[in-house]
Amino acid sequence: MTGPGLAHLLERLALVEERVRRAVTARRATDPEPDDLFRGLYLSDETVRRLLDEPSAVPAPDAVDAERLAAVEERADAAERAGHTLRLRLLAVEFDLNPLDTELLLVALAPDLDSRFEQLYGYLNDDVTRRRPTAGLALALCGAPAASPAARRRLDPTAPLVARGVLLVEETERPFLSRSLRVPDRVAAHLLGDDTPDHRLADLLTPLEPGQPGTPAAPLGAALAGGLALAYLREPPGGSARTLAADALRIAGRRALALDLGQLARDPAAPGAVVAAGREAGLTGAGLVAGPVEALAAERPALLRALAALPCQVLLTGRVSWEPEWSSAVPLLVDVARTGAATRAALWRAALGGAPVDHDAAAAFVLTPDQVERAVRTAHQQAVLAGGPLTEDHLLHGARAQNSAGLERLARRIRPTVGWADLVLPPPVLARLHELAARARHRDRVLGDWAMRPGGGRGRGVMALFAGDSGTGKTMSAEVIAGDLGLDLYTVDLATVVDKYVGETEKNLERIFTEAAGVNAVLLFDEADAIFGKRSEVKDAHDRYANVESAYLLQRMESFDGLAVLATNLRANLDDAFTRRLDLVVDFPRPEAGQRTALWARCLGPALPRADDLDLEFCGSAFELAGGDIRSAAVTAAYLAAEAGRPVAMADLIAAVAREYRKLGRLCLESEFGPYHALTRLAA
Repeated sequence: MTGPGLAHLLERLALVEERVRRAVTARRATDPEPDDLFRGLYLSDETVRRLLDEPSAVPAPDAVDAERLAAVEERADAAERAGHTLRLRLLAVEFDLNPLDTELLLVALAPDLDSRFEQLYGYLNDDVTRRRPTAGLALALCGAPAASPAARRRLDPTAPLVARGVLLVEETERPFLSRSLRVPDRVAAHLLGDDTPDHRLADLLTPLEPGQPGTPAAPLGAALAGGLALAYLREPPGGSARTLAADALRIAGRRALALDLGQLARDPAAPGAVVAAGREAGLTGAGLVAGPVEALAAERPALLRALAALPCQVLLTGRVSWEPEWSSAVPLLVDVARTGAATRAALWRAALGGAPVDHDAAAAFVLTPDQVERAVRTAHQQAVLAGGPLTEDHLLHGARAQNSAGLERLARRIRPTVGWADLVLPPPVLARLHELAARARHRDRVLGDWAMRPGGGRGRGVMALFAGDSGTGKTMSAEVIAGDLGLDLYTVDLATVVDKYVGETEKNLERIFTEAAGVNAVLLFDEADAIFGKRSEVKDAHDRYANVESAYLLQRMESFDGLAVLATNLRANLDDAFTRRLDLVVDFPRPEAGQRTALWARCLGPALPRADDLDLEFCGSAFELAGGDIRSAAVTAAYLAAEAGRPVAMADLIAAVAREYRKLGRLCLESEFGPYHALTRLAA
């Protein structure tokens, strides 16, 4: 820093230097042994006598000091009127420092700007090893009586100077007057014009840019401009609380610094980091946007209280309800609206910067503005890796990459590899599946913009039931829908959900629903009747707790915001109350002869070498198998052909079907196998 700001700081330090010079001169005038080489290492009889008989040798500021200070401040006033920034004055205003605080700060700052003060302070401390001012020396140089409660309070841990980390009072085990004072390097650097953030905050604190113009931040911005100190912004999945907070701070004339509470929760020195973050906000004229609060709420609520108590503007964000014990102050509670489809499309256009690529499918993902920007960067990286232009597939990959890994610990992720052309189903079933995909694609418009599901705490989720025998295509259909929407499919493993202990199953399901609400994916509950079964008459404690589990699921389905598919082989076992809450019910019939023939052709695939004697029409008409059974038989036939070193022949298919029959507990009757019945011996 150069110019009036630095000149003002140096002029104030020159006044401190003048007082130090007078103190040293006065001390030497009464010191019987001013040149003693071992000063501070022992106490002579003469020194003891002087300590007992003579008052302090540090003279208080006089009228001349007051005149000089007034002249310096008059020049500072003129510099500010001319539009210059004086950091020392700004710091005093931002941190609520009174004149004594500023003087104490300058006394402590002097050794960091001029090494001569180390030796001078060592002499005045009567200890060459203590080269920083003590509390007693600093108060004396500022003309404050050491016994003054008001003066001593300015160095109290709760005083602005100390509480906000502008001045450090060290060696607290010593008596108050002999404790050392030190200015942190970050504060000294700031006063000299260096805005490099504290290195300890590199992984915790980052600048946060405002979002797109037109965000509804004006009311919050007006409240912040009016002096609001604490707010809590609760956001749904896909909400933009951070962007709203940054926009509101911009309206209030402040920058925004984002504090990652997830990283803070893992920081062993977190309490000091909270103070440092508040200090950084004050030094840079910024407000803190800290979240998510749930990262601290359970394990480290004291850090939340410390954050809420910072004397800077703090905007906390999270997805949980505010708990009053998190702060003694009452925050402004703001419910952040979910980012609508039109707004998300605008965010994608802005992030793409005019790149000619279709982003409609990606805009259907429920992402925050930050996630949209990261998704576009990820998409560009994928395009570079592929060595071609940016495409819609790259955007979808980038959007999926924003999903957190939390759900993968509770469910198995499947990356869709099949499409509508791979489904062999009756036209009515296909129509219902297309309708389900359309519901998922347009739910924001219908349920959000058009408000077609108002009141009752209902979520914006889409729930469907796939009912049918095993192997009729339920899981594959869920995968096709996920692929059509550009989403991943997560299959819930019931072994990780159902627990023998009371209440644990509900906790596991709550974790799944909570994680799924924040992930753009299709959630598949296979064998859903195991947990979505009918409620029964209460005859014992087991029935009571089973009914409690079902009641919890009924309530949780109402508030679910994602896309979930329940698959079951036993539709009759599902509770009627679950069925009422479903958006669609799709029945999967067993395939007819023509469909079975098509399934055989599709399951054998185009790459598999085939012998001339294959009769797929016979297989389709003769063997009443579901699609899953046909796929299993096709794979078995391929292995038999591979072992024999030849293309797949009819004998391989018959042997594979015979093995499937035995797995299903069915007999290989000649009436079904016809002229190929003799080949069933290959399956023996």
